[in-house]
Amino acid sequence: MTEKTTNSPAAAARAAPPLDRRGFLSHAAAATTGAGLLAACGGDKGDDLEGAPAVQTAERVIWRCASSFPRGLDAIYGSAETIGEITSALTGGRFRIRAYPAGELVPGLQVMDAVQQGTVQVGQSVSYYYTGKNQALAFDSGVPFGMTARQQDAWLNDGGGLDVIRGVFADFNIITFPGGNTGAQMGGWFRKEVNSPDDLRGLKMRIPGLGGDVMDRMGVTVQLLPGGEIYPALERGAIDATEWVGPYDDEKLGLHRAADYYYYPGWWEPSASVSFEVNRAAWDSLSSDYKAVFEVAAQASARRMLYTYDAKNPAALQRLIAGGTQLRPFSDEIMALARTTINDILEEYAAADAQYRQVYDHWRSFKEASYRWFGTAELRYAGFAFPV
Repeated sequence: MTEKTTNSPAAAARAAPPLDRRGFLSHAAAATTGAGLLAACGGDKGDDLEGAPAVQTAERVIWRCASSFPRGLDAIYGSAETIGEITSALTGGRFRIRAYPAGELVPGLQVMDAVQQGTVQVGQSVSYYYTGKNQALAFDSGVPFGMTARQQDAWLNDGGGLDVIRGVFADFNIITFPGGNTGAQMGGWFRKEVNSPDDLRGLKMRIPGLGGDVMDRMGVTVQLLPGGEIYPALERGAIDATEWVGPYDDEKLGLHRAADYYYYPGWWEPSASVSFEVNRAAWDSLSSDYKAVFEVAAQASARRMLYTYDAKNPAALQRLIAGGTQLRPFSDEIMALARTTINDILEEYAAADAQYRQVYDHWRSFKEASYRWFGTAELRYAGFAFPV
């Protein structure tokens, strides 16, 4: 397999076929420049909407978007480029957002800080990177044994979740927008087999957010590294294990060349929401037209991310297995202990902080109702129809 002869993660990224972003943009523009967007971009109801939208004569705005992800990860970083391409396409180039990969403007784990301080107008990141600021930020991205991508998106976009999350971000001068989802993740790469909780104790593992809190209590030494630093740390043995996303991205980072055992499922991330974090003052400075365009572009970019992963992961997993990767499920013993541990952690954090309790109770109520529905409508089908 060609991946086995590739000598670096960068080379692996270059070898992957590029996404057809031009085709995506043409479809997105066609879908969003109809009557609904013209109304949104035309100002008040009484405005004259003849000809081009009002944004075509509006002021020129250029924003910088700092991403937490390397440029080579086209599925996740590509959405930061897509939002800028769509805003530009829908405004005749008058509203432009330029994306910068992790490390080019700010380090990947300092994106939220840069947005808060106004160093950049918008950031693309996952909120569980910043739980040191407020533990409730984890609910914006993903919680161990939490919701799937569809359930998480439903909670944020139509279940009131975004309102409670924005209440947390307001303390940091930020307004946030859903920016994509990776879908269910894998359990990550291990240099040795882990068959029981005892096998986890003493391991050094890269894992962020609440998943890291769980692993810490299970005896793992937890580290938080940005995407571009994971492969060299795993290769030289600075860490014994790592999680990232799933087969498509993990192959690009070259993680299969540094560890043999690929575990599933990623119980700490049954989905992972990516967010566009916008500086509040920058957002307030936008016209209503540009705000509407930004929201449409964010929604289109978010949709693109999830379907890209769903389309690319199956073939990538088969390539990894064909190249010698050893696929392993986490044992029921590990899973049961992890679930008990996260439930204890969530209750502890909620008891200690009223704002956390508000977000947690809202999230938990929606999750429980969603579990009942999906457990009825889809679980039986998946259990019968999906191959083992």
